Amino acid sequence: MVFEFSPKRHRVPENNASIRPRSGDDDIAEIKSAILSKIVLVAGKDVKRANIHDWYIAAALTLRDRIVYQWLQSDRAAQSRGDKRVYYLSLEFLIGRLLTDALTNMSLMESFRTAIEDLGIDFDALRDVEPDAALGNGGLGRLAACFMESMATLAIPAYGYGIRYEHGLFRQIISNGWQEEFPEQWLRSGNPWEFERGDVVFDIHYGGRLERLEQADPPRTLWIPDETIQAVAYDTPVVGWRGRHVNALRLWSARAVDPMRLDTFNSGDHLGAMSEMARAEAISKFLYPSDETPAGRELRLRQEYFFVSASLQDILDRHLHTDGDIRSLPSHAAIQLNDTHPSLAVPELMRLLTDKYQIDWGDAWDITTRTISYTNHTLLPEALETWQAELFARMLPRHLDIIYRINADHLTAAEKHSGADSRFSASVSLIDETGGRRVRMGHLAFVGSHRINGVSAMHSELMRETVFADLNSLYPGRITNKTNGITFRRWLHQCNPKLTSLLQDACGGAVLDEPERLRTLERLSDDHAFQQKFQAIKRANKVALARVITDRLGIVVDPTALFDVQIKRIHEYKRQLLNAIETVALYQAILANPEGNWTPRIKIFAGKAAASYRQAKLIIKFINDIGSVINNDPAIRGLLKVVFIPNYNVSAAEVIVPASDLSEQISTAGMEASGTGNMKLALNGAITIGTLDGANIEILEHVGEDNIFIFGMKADEVVRHRATGLDATDVISSSPRLAGVIEAIERGVFSPDDVSRFAPIAHALRFLDHYLVSADFEDYYRTQRAVDMKWGGPEWARSSILNVARMAWFSSDRTIREYAEDIWNIPLT
Repeated sequence: MVFEFSPKRHRVPENNASIRPRSGDDDIAEIKSAILSKIVLVAGKDVKRANIHDWYIAAALTLRDRIVYQWLQSDRAAQSRGDKRVYYLSLEFLIGRLLTDALTNMSLMESFRTAIEDLGIDFDALRDVEPDAALGNGGLGRLAACFMESMATLAIPAYGYGIRYEHGLFRQIISNGWQEEFPEQWLRSGNPWEFERGDVVFDIHYGGRLERLEQADPPRTLWIPDETIQAVAYDTPVVGWRGRHVNALRLWSARAVDPMRLDTFNSGDHLGAMSEMARAEAISKFLYPSDETPAGRELRLRQEYFFVSASLQDILDRHLHTDGDIRSLPSHAAIQLNDTHPSLAVPELMRLLTDKYQIDWGDAWDITTRTISYTNHTLLPEALETWQAELFARMLPRHLDIIYRINADHLTAAEKHSGADSRFSASVSLIDETGGRRVRMGHLAFVGSHRINGVSAMHSELMRETVFADLNSLYPGRITNKTNGITFRRWLHQCNPKLTSLLQDACGGAVLDEPERLRTLERLSDDHAFQQKFQAIKRANKVALARVITDRLGIVVDPTALFDVQIKRIHEYKRQLLNAIETVALYQAILANPEGNWTPRIKIFAGKAAASYRQAKLIIKFINDIGSVINNDPAIRGLLKVVFIPNYNVSAAEVIVPASDLSEQISTAGMEASGTGNMKLALNGAITIGTLDGANIEILEHVGEDNIFIFGMKADEVVRHRATGLDATDVISSSPRLAGVIEAIERGVFSPDDVSRFAPIAHALRFLDHYLVSADFEDYYRTQRAVDMKWGGPEWARSSILNVARMAWFSSDRTIREYAEDIWNIPLT
């Protein structure tokens, strides 16, 4: 097809008024004309020579043009009203692809689809050209993305702050069953959604020395750094539902002050001349560089300070520009720390207030604590972060100095509270003195915040009782709960449009704006005709996923089988291993009784292991190796298959979630803070099999015990069990099934080329059962057989429908309303 291009002038709305989407042929014609203009004027190509990537860029820029006007209008309106702003600091923002997300929220999906296909371009192919933004790893980053979208939907003025990672975490390749890591190339062909703000650049300092100015009035400390790099802002618009409000995600990219040493270059040392540039730019190259080496640990701390310092300088500049009084910051700004990574915001804000703006210490501390709040996402010690004081002293000497003074005041308060109790003082101190002096970042965030929240009811209570128990007694009332939520726009409307259409028919069109209306589905849960429609949609989604599995992995799966799904970061506490050994036990049971009434089942795994997490990577290899054996064994007649989908990301989840029948949420009780994958899967009709952990408890309360499968020890039972030791010999001796699985692993049934390959897994199951994989195995196996009994009949359909009907409470809009009212002090209409 040949396209003729005729340039068309577009009228800029007066006063930058927002462009409202128009329906009908006029709007489609305008979209087509704008896309053709972008092909010529941006790609610099004749339309006939444009490739699919050119068409994607042109479509994205056309849509971005419409978003920008609403974005500017939203910002102007917030400034004119003097609205309080939220500043959400997160090391991760797992935003996924933005084209379909923005089209959905701008109510322009059908207009753009029609326009693009009228131009002879396959819309789905164009959509798939967009890479996932590699700005996160798992639930933490996806939650941040959901929260940003909900803040825009609720018209809460907000900025998200993070790092513009050039390569993100990593691109996962599965080679011979092993995970291999390669750089993500998501920015290789440019990013049409972002605006580089070359005028928003801040100096970030490291190292150097301190000089005490005793003659100053009052005396003060001068930091003389020996390294400076620059943070450059890149802004991406975040569109709220119906396009009524747009916020900004501001990401920082690192660059050297001078790109190269010209004298060094001219002397012949060409690589050495660019060493400073390489050192600076390393900060924004990768998410979570390995911390196994001193250099890796230093880079992580440099990253965390880099984005915190740039963000706080930006926040204070904006506040002074709009208000003029630094002391009024808490009335106009709410800074939310998403986990412990941004904890340096506490000493950095104190540094800026006291050193730059000459606020006295007491007032600066009051401003800091009234402005900052902290979300804790885990009770795992490694996730709470501690840093060697020596590293702090070398890299951030002024901040260590400030932390020591905060700690001195804090310990004085502790002494008043508990007297000369050395145990209590050691417990609450910001400095861990055992085994070398280390700064406790979780404690620092707690002490420097006016509110600290957990992300599920159970998690918040465990914070009070365990890791922050003494801090909670010293500062009662600071800990609150804000159970996580998900944005229904992405995780229902966008990823499951057929189900969304059915829900509109059943609950009314208003369900798109009022998810509480999902409750009206309850009256249809036993309706045979509705069940058939509901199951037909699930089947279509499973056919689509089956096609992806076949195309990517060459494995043919039956869409009528039960799709048993565990998709999340690979970690021992998330217990992919428990799922895997139950798979082996089921395989052995089918072999022992091939004529039994077995439920056909596809075990679907996806997730990345941290590059340096050896046991997690071995579990990935184990899953792939058992899959190689099971999938190729004709004796089981395809009744069981195992699939590991590589390079799990948001786009993969958007295909897997709508196709899932059973949602595996099987973490060791007391270790999962919340989980959001459980919510996404349940919202799309998957039934949960899980422990009483994280938000599973609240899902149970909402969907009802008949519509969820619960197994395993409770959190308090886990603690008591661990106290008796980690040896699982007695557990294994009482479970012939489990013993048979472990013996098969040790005999090399799944690793005939290397019999001892999985010896560390067998050893953990026998003697180091810290995550209670062996202890919970029998209950898990029995519960899975209860799943088999329910599968496929009207009771399964009923429970699946009721899961959808009762998930409205898990909207991130509800969560953000709670943050606004209880933590940020932002009234909502």
